[in-house]
Amino acid sequence: MELRIVTRKSKLALAQTAIVKNLLLSKRPELKIEIIPISTEGDRILDQSLVKIGGKGLFIKELEHCLLNGTADIAVHSAKDMPAQLPEGLSIGAILQRSDARDVFVSNNYATLAELPKGSIVGTSSLRRQAQTLALRPDLDIKMLRGNVQTRINKLLTGEYDAIVLAAAGLLRLNLQEWLACPFDIKDMLPAVGQGALGIEYLTENSIVADILQQIHNPFTAHCVSAERAMNRVLGGSCQAPIGGYAEIIAGKLILHGMVSSPDGKNILKANASGMPEAAQVVGNNVAELLIEQGAVDVITAAKKIWE
Repeated sequence: MELRIVTRKSKLALAQTAIVKNLLLSKRPELKIEIIPISTEGDRILDQSLVKIGGKGLFIKELEHCLLNGTADIAVHSAKDMPAQLPEGLSIGAILQRSDARDVFVSNNYATLAELPKGSIVGTSSLRRQAQTLALRPDLDIKMLRGNVQTRINKLLTGEYDAIVLAAAGLLRLNLQEWLACPFDIKDMLPAVGQGALGIEYLTENSIVADILQQIHNPFTAHCVSAERAMNRVLGGSCQAPIGGYAEIIAGKLILHGMVSSPDGKNILKANASGMPEAAQVVGNNVAELLIEQGAVDVITAAKKIWE
């Protein structure tokens, strides 16, 4: 059987697709797999903030179009890029075992965030990272940083930034372990919903592909990501508001931590809840409701108005 995988052209996206391909072949060695790399709008527009041009959905819309028009069978995404609501007719067929979900402080001259001098320039394109960095160090200057991982590191090395914040999973998948020296503690820098996990999207009606994807599906990571996505869905989360969520299963119990913040990091709301892994979406809904009780809707609305 032939299986066509559509992916972004970036080095990281291709590395992630290679992980999926190898896993599929380990389970179904008879598969003939074709990789279809494409450039998405999010990859092409690098001089503007994602928040201004449409959010992370710009990285996946064109991939989804390939699924819907029949030119590809599955699409590989970073789960954190996937919107809370998928287009009609598309489903997540597999969530792979999660890599390191943490964010990492990266600098050529300073070992930790605490060592940065006042007024240092820190690069990130994420409002979530911006808010939590400013909550820890309100005296820093956060500036937009777009581009692939190596481009971001190169801008750091040329002195445009004193430090940058990157996802540990991306560095690991690109074999850039030398930059992993200072990961943030989860309690200080709550990851993006789905961070560190890969999601595989397919046409819901294709039962053959669904059966194949189930062979590489990791139910433990899937429960965690399901809880995070449920929380984000209830909150109406998007790139226009700083929202973080991280779930883990400890001693058979799923524990979800959620966060909503103002972009300047001055008003951070946090909540957590737990339950059985099979009740992941209920746990996610519960954390969202706890955040809403603290005023999350007003915080999110105010953050989104900045970009109107």
